[in-house]
Amino acid sequence: MQIKTLRVAPPCWIFSQASAWLQVDFRRQDEYCAMQTLPTKTLTRFRPSSAGAFTIDMTTEQLIAAVSVFWLVSANQLFFTTALKGLPLAAPATWGFAMALVVMVASLQFFLLALVAHRAIIKPLLALLLIVTASAAYFMQAYGVYFDPSMVRNILRTDVAEAREIVSWRLVLHFALYAALPLALLWRVRIMKRPVLRAAAHRLGWSALAFVVAAGAVLAVFQPFASLMRNQKEVRYLITPANLAWSVGSVGAQSLRGAGKPRLPIGLDATRIAPAAGAKPQLLVVVVGETARAANWGLSGYARQTTPQLAQLTKLMPQGLTNFPRVTSCGTNTEVSVPCMFAPVGRRNYNESDIRGSESLLHVLARVGVAVQWRDNQSGCKGVCDGLPTESTLDTSLNNLCADGRCLDAALLDGLAARLDAAKGTQVLVLHMLGNHGPSYFRRYPLEFAKFAPYCQSDDLAKCTREEIVNAYDNALLYTDHVLAQLISQLQSHAASVDSSVIYVSDHGESLGEKGLFLHGMPYAIAPGEQTQVPMVTWFSSGMQQTLGLNAACLQTRAAQPASHDHLFHSVLGMLNVKTALYEPKLDLFAPCRGAQALLASRS
Repeated sequence: MQIKTLRVAPPCWIFSQASAWLQVDFRRQDEYCAMQTLPTKTLTRFRPSSAGAFTIDMTTEQLIAAVSVFWLVSANQLFFTTALKGLPLAAPATWGFAMALVVMVASLQFFLLALVAHRAIIKPLLALLLIVTASAAYFMQAYGVYFDPSMVRNILRTDVAEAREIVSWRLVLHFALYAALPLALLWRVRIMKRPVLRAAAHRLGWSALAFVVAAGAVLAVFQPFASLMRNQKEVRYLITPANLAWSVGSVGAQSLRGAGKPRLPIGLDATRIAPAAGAKPQLLVVVVGETARAANWGLSGYARQTTPQLAQLTKLMPQGLTNFPRVTSCGTNTEVSVPCMFAPVGRRNYNESDIRGSESLLHVLARVGVAVQWRDNQSGCKGVCDGLPTESTLDTSLNNLCADGRCLDAALLDGLAARLDAAKGTQVLVLHMLGNHGPSYFRRYPLEFAKFAPYCQSDDLAKCTREEIVNAYDNALLYTDHVLAQLISQLQSHAASVDSSVIYVSDHGESLGEKGLFLHGMPYAIAPGEQTQVPMVTWFSSGMQQTLGLNAACLQTRAAQPASHDHLFHSVLGMLNVKTALYEPKLDLFAPCRGAQALLASRS
């Protein structure tokens, strides 16, 4: 780094200040100004050093301003697109609103960074933010993702195999342009040293100015801005990287509040009337599906038959299998939906802290003597099975079904026949499927299930047409249908010795290009139906129907009505005859169709 001091005349002062701020070597103007004989100023600039490299002298405020403008341009396209959607582009008011948003975002980024900026940490902090912002911007622009706290929590719980599938050459190129290149420039920046009081005064002054400018920009367009925030408040999670800072902070704060604390027990008053002496063992299998959406579910009226084997079982066992075509999920990602569906409050009284800090349905069942086990083919039970018996498909030696850290869902059925042969008492087995987890739909099924073609065979959905993406997705549903049919067939083959039942419900749906959206995880308030409407199927062996006094015709009638994840907790308690104050009969899907109530329903 070479620093050159020039004699600068007052007429050149404005030019000199701009030159110093931009770090540009305007050589001719320097020479002109150096010829002046009036009082002097000092101008600092950069040029190649003797080693051939260069450094850039900047103040902390200059660096923050440069990065803020960079993020404004590179990471906030989705925010501006969403905020201006539906406004007439040629109208002067639209341009005024757009410019106010530009000023607000840039000033806000500057202000927030200035709050934590210090010469000693600013470069490492910006380096980290450049990396995560570039990654976030890619997924926001490619899939329409909103980085709210639930999405951040979902990302933090992502396993290695899942993360590997979303890495593509397009992501690498984006990262090189928007992270690696800025990092290389940041590496060459040298923060100028200033006296502590002077640096603090500058920081305070520029921070105050940024705040005033941001507030002024909002006030200038207050009416349309207030309307935007009122009607689309989730749009704030598109301002990047402010959204990341807020969401990570929110998740971190919640984790700290719950750190070291045991889960709050629920259902301490729960009791269960033991089955009659000589009764057959009972097995309830709860299958937690993954990313299956009702819109593509064959049994629910989809134009394609994506559930042919279940449809065939419906014909063979019309009194046993029931499809629920109008089911709403609790969330749009696994991190929200799985804990929620096993909680007593569900979506209707949703409180994330209470759900994550409390025991689940499975703990209540275990407390009354039901043998509970969670079997996982995905990224864990999200706290639902903490302290209870669990196992992973990766713990098996099914080489034909598992590869590269992933197993096909048929691995969940490994050992089921032996379990049925040795069944005693009452058991609940939860199978957590990999299902249709994207974007690698083509990896979720064996080649023989590639019925719909051409299908997307890339982890990068941008390389495929929408038809190919839908075909791959539907092929994955075909495989889910196959696994469920195999499960029911095995249970049916042991019907003489074990009373069994199945409840299958997906955790959330998926967007396949509708409205420009892909994958899932949209904030629930604005999530499309493709992400919140999910398939649900129940099956009861004839022995289980008799034990419950279940009226199949009544259940078919109930299935035509709306249902949701909120019903799972109470329906399972009712099925297994568990008594507790937590149980709400109106949320028990099977209550109207059991015993005397079923008889009354059939006569009405």
